[in-house]
Amino acid sequence: MTLTHYGIREWGTAGVAAIVIIALAWIFLGGRCQLCAWIITAVAALLFFCIAAFFRNPVRKIPTDPALLLSPADGTVRDIEVVTDFDQAPFKGEALRIGIFLSVFNVHVNRACADLKVESKVYRPGEYLDARHADCKKRNEAMTIAGTAELAGVKFPLAIRQISGAIARRIVCPVQVDSFIARGAIYGMIKFGSRTEIYIPKDMFDLKIKIGDKICAGTSVIAELKK
Repeated sequence: MTLTHYGIREWGTAGVAAIVIIALAWIFLGGRCQLCAWIITAVAALLFFCIAAFFRNPVRKIPTDPALLLSPADGTVRDIEVVTDFDQAPFKGEALRIGIFLSVFNVHVNRACADLKVESKVYRPGEYLDARHADCKKRNEAMTIAGTAELAGVKFPLAIRQISGAIARRIVCPVQVDSFIARGAIYGMIKFGSRTEIYIPKDMFDLKIKIGDKICAGTSVIAELKK
């Protein structure tokens, strides 16, 4: 398992800070109170590993069946509903929205649900309500990429939205318009607890998940193209 480069500032700073604190503890306390030095060492190491664990990037085996739509995030399925007013090119009108809640204990890198040619990228400034709050999907800061996706030779509009939460205050999405993201590839993350949504045509897929399911980015199957 590796650590995502999206968190270099956080886990790198934490690592340097832990080393400095441990070194100072042994310099000033090692000769007088080794127990104190060991306690400080253990606490500093634990804090570093807690921060580093948030930015973990486990290897994922992407399913080979080309008709499967994959989860864009680790977490719990919070809601599945039809919306009638989605409007971000090239996806406009009615869509099936699947909302995924990510706790601070989940892996937070986002992955593409399908092969995707990005045609638009829209940032929405907003609030930082808890990601489980009913209004967070409309009021919180968000970043949405949308474009034409492809599964098993079938093309369709697809959108993925990253939403900040009460703790998450930074959305990472370096993807640019006209870029291509392969199915299962990492394209960004939301730092600390958050929400991820996907928007798909409501009549093209057979859903494979339900509210309350625990899912993993890049390996869990959200839906399958209808035969």
